[in-house]
Amino acid sequence: MTKFINPGLMQTSRRNVLRGSVLASAAAMTGTAAFAGARRGPAPRAHAPTAQIFNAAETMTKAEAAPADLSGYTRVKQELVAPPFAPAHEQVATGGPKLIEITMDTTERLMVVDEDTGASVWALTYNGSVPGPLIICHEGDMVELTLRNPHDSQMEHNIDFHASTGALGGGGLTHVYPGEETVLRWKATKPGCFTYHCAPGGAMIPYHVTHGMNGAVMVLPRDGLKDAEGNALKYDSIAYIGEQDYYLPKDEYGDYKTYEVAGDDYADSLDAMRTLTPTHSVFNGAVGALTGEAALRAKVGETVLMIHNQANRDSRPHLIGGHGNYVWETSFSTPPLKDVETWFVRGGTAMAAMYTFEQPGVYAYVNHNLIEAALLGATAHFVVEGEWDNNLMEQVVAPRAFEA
Repeated sequence: MTKFINPGLMQTSRRNVLRGSVLASAAAMTGTAAFAGARRGPAPRAHAPTAQIFNAAETMTKAEAAPADLSGYTRVKQELVAPPFAPAHEQVATGGPKLIEITMDTTERLMVVDEDTGASVWALTYNGSVPGPLIICHEGDMVELTLRNPHDSQMEHNIDFHASTGALGGGGLTHVYPGEETVLRWKATKPGCFTYHCAPGGAMIPYHVTHGMNGAVMVLPRDGLKDAEGNALKYDSIAYIGEQDYYLPKDEYGDYKTYEVAGDDYADSLDAMRTLTPTHSVFNGAVGALTGEAALRAKVGETVLMIHNQANRDSRPHLIGGHGNYVWETSFSTPPLKDVETWFVRGGTAMAAMYTFEQPGVYAYVNHNLIEAALLGATAHFVVEGEWDNNLMEQVVAPRAFEA
C-alpha cells in the first residue's frame, strides 16, 4: 500500500523556494524553470529557448479569435478518484456532448517508495496520488480543468494533456505558482488513452515526471468500445495502473538519501537521472502498492479494462495466467489487437487491454522485463474469486519423488 508522510511543509517564500546557493546555481546551470517565487509573468523562468516556446504558446492564444461555441454542451462535474479506481462514467454516451468540470491540486508529498529499504521521494502529484487520477470523457466532449497550486508548495507546476490540441497540450497556458489557480478548457477530438504530465520547462520536465507528476485520460468513442468487426465490447470494471520510474539519489554508503522539503533533491536527482537507470520501477507509486491487501479484485466471468500509463519509458505488461483479449496500444480509432500475450506501452503514452477472467486465483500483472518486475518493483496482483475449471487447467499429479 502506498504510504504518505506529511511532516508539515515549510511555509513557502522566495527564500525557502530558492533554497541556498547550490540549489539556485544548479537550476541556473542546467537551464531549467527555477523553483517558484514571486509571480514574474506568464512564462516560467527557464533558459531562453524554453521561455520562447512558452511565450509563443501563450501569445498565439491572444490573437483575436471567436469565443468557443459551447451551445449544445451540457455542463457536468466529474468527481475524480484515487488510482487504481476510475470515476463514474458512461461506456456509451447518452445525449449530446458534455462539458466536464474537474479540479486537480498539485500536491507535493513525501512518500515511501520501498518500506524494506526506506527509500522515499518528495512526490510531485496531481491530487496527492502517483499516478494522478484517471479522467474519462467521450470524443467530442470538453474537459474544463481547474488546476490549483497550494500555498504551501515549493515549486511551480503546469499540465500537458497529450489528448488535447494546441499550446503544448495546455502546458503553455497552465503555469501556476504556489497560491495560484488557472482554468483550462480543451476538446477531446481523438478517441483513445493518453498520458498527461507536468512540463514546467527545461530539465524540470523530466524532474517532475520522474517524481510522479503524470496520469492518464481515457477518451471513449461516443458509441463505446468495439472489436474489429464492430461488435460492442463492455467491461465490468477498470484497473488503472500507472508505471513510475524513480531515480532516487544515494549517499556514499549506498543508502537512499532523505530531504527536508520538495526540491531539495534537485541537483542530486539530475545526476541520478542522467544514468538513465531507474532505482525503482513501480506500479501506482510504491513497491507493493497493488499487492497484498491492496491487490486488484475481480471474479471469474468479469471483464476488466486495464489502463496502463507510462509517461517516460517503454514497458511490456503481461498478465501471468491470462491474456489481453483485446488490446488498444495506440488509439480506439484503430481495431484492437486480439488475444495478445504481452503488450507494448510506448514511453509517453497510456493504453488499454481488456480481459475476461476464466479461472480463480492470484494473477500477477508485471512488466515483462522481469528484472524490473522482480528487482525494481513493477508487479501488481489480481485476486480473482470463483470456481476452478479443470477443462482449462488441471494438476493431474501433484509433485512427488520419482525413482532414478
